Order: sequence, then structure tokens, then C-alpha cells
Amino acid sequence: MPNNIAFVMVLHTQVQSTKPWEQEDTDVVTESTRGYCIIVWNDDVNSFEWVITTLMEICGHTEEQAEQCAFIIHYNGKYAVKEGLYEILKPMCEAITDRGINATIEENVRR
Repeated sequence: MPNNIAFVMVLHTQVQSTKPWEQEDTDVVTESTRGYCIIVWNDDVNSFEWVITTLMEICGHTEEQAEQCAFIIHYNGKYAVKEGLYEILKPMCEAITDRGINATIEENVRR
């Protein structure tokens, strides 16, 4: 089973002054979160209405969000409709596929 979230800490040095004799280094911590997303794939079977209804009921999307997702899925062939922890996304993905809509979970890395 995949890890929940992995944090990667990166240190950057920032200069506090433009005068060389007054320069101070400060370490700033930024993090990279590794999570997951549900990808819904386009097909020639399911209607826009069915995909929209499913995204509203399963993923908690508003009607506008679900419509936008459906159009992106239709024109691009796939779309990441939900991001989060694997343990939360897995039952959602299964519920989507139980409705006859092709969906997968993929790792999502952001920096």
C-alpha cells in the first residue's frame, strides 16, 4: 500500500540586503507533497450527464466543477478529478468504476 504523504524539505538561501557588507543568509524551508489523484478517462459509452452526476455524488463537486471536468475529460481524453490521500481516493475511485466509468489512481508529485 502506498505511503500517505512524503515531505521533502529543500533549503534555499535568501539574501536580506543588497549591500555585500550587510548580507545575511536565511534558510527558508519549502516542502514538496507527494499525494495521489483520481484520473477519469474518456469513453464513448457514458453520457455527460452520468459523468457529471457521478462526480457530484462521489467526489463532492459542485455542478459547475463537474461540468468543467466532464468537458476536459471529453476533449483531452482524461482528467485528474480529485486529489488527496490514497486511502480516501481508493473507495471513491472504486465507486466511480462501479458506475461503469473508467477511472484510475495515479501518484501526483508537486513542487
